[in-house]
Amino acid sequence: MADISGIRFIDSNLIRNAVEELCASANYELPLCVKNGISDSIKKENNELAKKILQIIEENYKIAESDKIAICQDTGFVTVFLKVGQDVHISGDLKSAINQGVRNSYNDNYFRQSVAHPLTRENTKDNTPCLIHTELVSGKDVEITIMPKGFGSENMSRIAMLSPSQGKDGIIDFVIESVKKAGSKPCPPVILALGIGSTFDGCALLAKRALLRGVGNKSQDNDIRNLEEEILKRVNDIGIGVQGVGGCNYALSVNIETSPTHIAGLPVALTFGCHATRFKTKRI
Repeated sequence: MADISGIRFIDSNLIRNAVEELCASANYELPLCVKNGISDSIKKENNELAKKILQIIEENYKIAESDKIAICQDTGFVTVFLKVGQDVHISGDLKSAINQGVRNSYNDNYFRQSVAHPLTRENTKDNTPCLIHTELVSGKDVEITIMPKGFGSENMSRIAMLSPSQGKDGIIDFVIESVKKAGSKPCPPVILALGIGSTFDGCALLAKRALLRGVGNKSQDNDIRNLEEEILKRVNDIGIGVQGVGGCNYALSVNIETSPTHIAGLPVALTFGCHATRFKTKRI
């Protein structure tokens, strides 16, 4: 019989309760880095209409936090990022527990339930199922991150299977083209999150993980950080601005995550996080 003395047992009900709590707090309260990004953009903005809109956005998130009401009427499609320690055993059905936590939170807090069958459009009436990404890590803890993402920004996401010869310039061209096509639809100011490398599906997950860096958390890789800064400047110089009214604050941040890819390819995924980019994390 295997030695289980080093295993930590976690009841799936604890995870359900954590998911329920995180879904609520994520929809009420923006991450501090996003709030700081909006505050900084107000100071930099010279377009008076854009500045006024940013001030209204700031007032909105303060009311949402103090009154415990949703920041946005689109309370999103919930994505759950799990980091599960390899020395953890979860008793009970993990997937069911997570979805029950989402269900409880969206029902109890009267959040809009936006999940429907893709063809019949019949609503599931509880905002489930959510999307769950699980990563095995060392240790005896479970880290849960909830990201409820609205579809005004999600619908602007794009993927491109570039050729290696297109390189950095091809990536920049892809982002600029995508931003011009999106315009004000993703509710700027936005976070632009890029996944570069891996595979068709892998780069999309990289982009979603890049969103979780929020605002101001730049890449530790000098080349990638320089690319983030170059794209940010190029995007803001287009002049679309906050909610499409002009100005210099279309994007609060450009976040890039990379992974090795095949010698024959250069997969690139871009996703937009709206001004209400929401995520919360808890460790059990």
